[in-house]
Order: sequence, then C-alpha cells, then structure tokens
Amino acid sequence: MTSFKAITIAGSDSGGGAGIQADLKTFQELGVFGTSAITAITAQNTLGVQGVYPLPLEAIAQQIDSVLSDIGTDAVKTGMLFSAEIITLVAEKLNRYGPYPLVVDPVMIAKGGAALLQAEAVEALRRHLLPIATVVTPNVPEACAILGTGDIHNVEQMIEAARQLHALGPRYVFLKGGHLDGDEAVDVLFDGTEAALYRSPRIRTKHTHGTGCTTASAIAAGLAKGLPMAEAVAEAKRFITAAISSSLAIGQGIGPTNHAALRLQAQRADFLS
Repeated sequence: MTSFKAITIAGSDSGGGAGIQADLKTFQELGVFGTSAITAITAQNTLGVQGVYPLPLEAIAQQIDSVLSDIGTDAVKTGMLFSAEIITLVAEKLNRYGPYPLVVDPVMIAKGGAALLQAEAVEALRRHLLPIATVVTPNVPEACAILGTGDIHNVEQMIEAARQLHALGPRYVFLKGGHLDGDEAVDVLFDGTEAALYRSPRIRTKHTHGTGCTTASAIAAGLAKGLPMAEAVAEAKRFITAAISSSLAIGQGIGPTNHAALRLQAQRADFLS
C-alpha cells in the first residue's frame, strides 16, 4: 500500500505549536506521511520567539535532496523561509524535482511580533516562489506586506487583494480573514475568476498559535491526497476550526491549537452513538 506523502520546508518551533512540528502533526492527523526540511531553528514558547537561527544553505539543500530523491512527495508546503537566499534555493530545488502541488504559507511575523522573514526577502518571495505556487495562504497582514498596502478592512477589500496576489503568479489565493473584526471569520479562495467565501463563527480565544501553519499544511495534505482545491480548503477549514475550538491553554502566553481535536471529536461521537 502506497502512502500519501507531503514535505514541509519550514522552521522548527521548539514550543511545538507552529512550524515543522505543527505541519507534521497535521499531516499525521489527516492521513498523510510527513517529511521535512528545516530552514531555521527557533527558540520559541507561548510568550514569543527568543531566538532565530537559520541553517546553512548546504544543510537545507541536502535535506531537500535526501527526501525528494528517495521518498518523493505528493505535495509541498513551505513555511518560514527567513531569507532571500533560502527562498531562492527552495524555488530552485522545487523546479528541479517538481512540479508538485505547492502550498506557500508566507510566514512573516510570529504571534508575539517577532520577524520571521527578512524585509528584503519579500521581493524574492514575489519573484521566485509565488509564480510556482499552487496556492498562497496569507493572512491579512501578510497580504498587506506582499502587496505593499494597508487597506484591507473588509471582505470586499480581501477579494481585491486576492486578485492582486493572483496576478503575482499562484494558481489560487487563499486569503485568511481572522485578523478582521466581526462575529464571523471569513476566508477568501480566489481562482483567478471567482471568489469563494468560507465562513465560520469566530472563536473567542487567545490560544491561536500555529493557526496559519496548521491551515496551510492541512491544505497541502488534501492536495497530497488528490483532492480538488475547494475540497482541500474545506477540509482544512474543518480541521483548523476544530483545532481552535479545542485550543490548549498551556504556557503563560498564547497557547497552541489542538491538532488532535477533529479525531477526538469523531471518537467521542462514535462512543456516544
């Protein structure tokens, strides 16, 4: 039996709520075998990021070569890439081994405010990674940073921003609206022609560390299993909504989401039925 496979190329979160750790947990929960190439090590907990240590380019390249030359993959998810040099390297490797379904999570700022992408790397993201992306998954602040605008305050402006992001090359844009006000969290999926809205009740909790990483890796898991984009996004929305609704109040700051929530809910329903 051949397993579905996905690789995450991202940073390590020592606190376990985001980054490589969140991605691998998500892959596992959604029935996909996860591999990884670590781009940077962060010293991180629920209070913030205490240190960022990018790996040498040779180390990143060798990890990608090791995985893709042997195990291969059915989808790729990128997260924290940190520098223009790392972005360029990753794009070169994916062009060499691919094409693969590619989910680009443009990780820029940690929940506590620490920069996870150097300012000069944004242009490399636009130039090298977005044109080969199947889908890019920014939140509102990340979309503003990529586009150089601060004018996203409602769903109509989200749709316009998604159009502008699509013009940079990705086949789809999944723009997350969790940073906007309101009782609903509204996300936009834009395919170049139509915008589909994904609505869910806003969950009032501060424990949302790793939501972006988890959402993007859930989409990657769906694509690895061969789901159409709309279905992969719908599955990811169900997964992250359950994870946030059962988020974990651990540590002294912003706790992580619960990656096992959907499975535990299903087990509980089976037990009660």
